[in-house]
Amino acid sequence: MSIWGSLIGGMVGFSLGGPFGMLLGSLIGGKISRARSSNSGFNSFAQPQQIFALSLIVLSAKLSKIDGHVSKEELIAVKDKLKIPENEIEQVGKIFNKAKEESTGYEPYAKQISQIYKNNLNVLEEVINILFYIAESDGNVSQSEIDMIQHIAQIFGLNQSQFNSIRETRKSSDKLNPYIVLETKPDDDLLLIRKKYIQLSKENHPDLLISKGVPSEVIAESKKKMRAINLAWDQVQKLKSNK
Repeated sequence: MSIWGSLIGGMVGFSLGGPFGMLLGSLIGGKISRARSSNSGFNSFAQPQQIFALSLIVLSAKLSKIDGHVSKEELIAVKDKLKIPENEIEQVGKIFNKAKEESTGYEPYAKQISQIYKNNLNVLEEVINILFYIAESDGNVSQSEIDMIQHIAQIFGLNQSQFNSIRETRKSSDKLNPYIVLETKPDDDLLLIRKKYIQLSKENHPDLLISKGVPSEVIAESKKKMRAINLAWDQVQKLKSNK
């Protein structure tokens, strides 16, 4: 079953709070009460995949206009790269357009997402990964887009090494720096690097991410990240053996 089906209506029964609650409330005529909107999170009955999907739609909308214009390619990316079916474009588009047009910045949404996934840093890292995926769609990631994604990463509690690693995994295999991908340094001992590789492999395994709420619709990007981590480890072993 698609995560996009009945996304607006399906969230009405959940105790939505903060900016997400206000956003959806404005789309469904205030059916989400103001009392609920004071809450910072979603209740335990909300589907993790729907929360993740909603987060991506809203942050993608904010990202699409950060450099001063919304490109056709970025709009296509939100549709195609998030695998939104044609028959569900209208309701997803309502959320996207409302988030794009409202005056609320991206920061309150990022803070709420950070609270929702506060014990799942790898899920927050995947949000950053997908945002880069969207930003790349027009062939040019602007500095303002990079700055926004980095600020979101900081709100999420990611450190510089974690952010750099995510960004590095977006590069082609012949251009990535394996030490940056593995959050290590060239002079680190191979055993230490191997320990980091094992940790990253576990944290970024697609099955684990799906179990924590990352939808299968976007898991292909997670698999690309996992391949980059494996490639980085192979490259480090070769580099160390040649010394």
